[in-house]
Amino acid sequence: MVKPRKETASGPSQRQLRVGELVRKELSDILSRGALNDPDLEGVIITIPEVRMTPDLRMATCMVMPLGGANVDKVVKALNRSVKYFRGQVARRLTMKYSTDLRFVVDSRFDDDDRITRLLNEPAVRRDYALEEDEGDDDAFDGEDHQDKN
Repeated sequence: MVKPRKETASGPSQRQLRVGELVRKELSDILSRGALNDPDLEGVIITIPEVRMTPDLRMATCMVMPLGGANVDKVVKALNRSVKYFRGQVARRLTMKYSTDLRFVVDSRFDDDDRITRLLNEPAVRRDYALEEDEGDDDAFDGEDHQDKN
C-alpha cells in the first residue's frame, strides 16, 4: 500500500533539487559548446542560475539570463523555439524514466534584488531604520554598576 504523501510548504524535495541541478549542468554544457545554430543566440552568453523541477520530474522550468541582460525576450523566445533539441540532448545525457519537458523563463531575481535595494534606500524607510536604532540604544548598557546588592 502506498503511503499518503504529506502536503507541506517546505519546498522542493531533495530529489527535485538534485535532478534540477543535473539538468542545469547539462543545459549549461550544451549552451557553452555552442552547438545550437540559432542567429538569435549567436555570440550570446547565457547563464542558467536555477532549474525548478515539478514533483513528478516531468517538467523543468529553466531560469535564464543573458550576460548583461540585453535582448532578454529575444533570447528566451529563441531558447523556447529550440526546446526539442535541448530535450533530446538532455535525455541522452541523463538516465531517467521519462525525458523532461523544458520551459525557459526569464530569471527576474536580479531585478527583484534591485527593486528591494531601491525600496530600502528610500528616505522614509531609512528614517524608520534610524528610529529603530535609536530605540535600541535606550536599552544599551550606560556604564553604571547594576549588580544586585544582597
